Amino acid sequence: MAHYTDVTHPTVAPAPDILDDLKVGHRRARRRFVLQFALTWVALIGALITTLIYLDKIDPAFIWTWAPFILGGVGLTLVICVFSTILATGLALIGALGRLSRNAVIYGIASLYVSLVRGTPLIVQIIFIYLALPQLGIVIPALPSGILALGFNYGAYMTEIFRAGIQAVPRGQREAAEALGMPESLVMRRVVLPQATRIVIPAIGNEFIAMIKDSALVSVISVSELLWRAQSVGNRHFRTLETLLIAAAVYWVLTMVFSLFQERLERRLARADR
Repeated sequence: MAHYTDVTHPTVAPAPDILDDLKVGHRRARRRFVLQFALTWVALIGALITTLIYLDKIDPAFIWTWAPFILGGVGLTLVICVFSTILATGLALIGALGRLSRNAVIYGIASLYVSLVRGTPLIVQIIFIYLALPQLGIVIPALPSGILALGFNYGAYMTEIFRAGIQAVPRGQREAAEALGMPESLVMRRVVLPQATRIVIPAIGNEFIAMIKDSALVSVISVSELLWRAQSVGNRHFRTLETLLIAAAVYWVLTMVFSLFQERLERRLARADR
């Protein structure tokens, strides 16, 4: 009886030329998909605008005339978002440390801040700071009131983000630092917070993108940002459709641009973690 010896053949790796062809094919397919995706958007938006123009619902000449004035509010919108995010980040860090504190008084203050802000509408907070505080002798101009309200509101929501980021740092690293004789404050400043900040950076970017849209609410206290300019021109000339379309398009473009930066930042952080 013949015996057959099984021979295990080693796996043959694909030739470099084949791998290159596969990569090229994948890139071409990706470009084709992106092109078709972009053309779909252009066709749909173009069809909508063409229909509105054909039905004489919008006036292109009016848009061309007043678009530069409305777009002039973009800079102030971004300024509001940047300073509000800075304020919110500082409040969130303090609130997160308070929520993690073992001191009942500090924990109570931080919890009250989070509960109060998250339990009331943002627009009420904006109007309260601008119109109600003057009855207490605290008069804040419109622009600082809007920044304060946005920062105060987003700080409460970001408090939970920072708290989760701090708790995500491995406990062993803190224990190792304490074993080296580091005091608690130094451990938090040198070991925990740098790693927690890296964890929460993507979430902060998402909050900034959301704030771009919520910044429109400061128009109710006459801050001359993007929406306020659009409303003032539209109401004056009874062409609200055109002006609000401009404002909506600008907000949309801003969110898409910053979302693209956010995605790239997340991919870079993911590669660094790997």
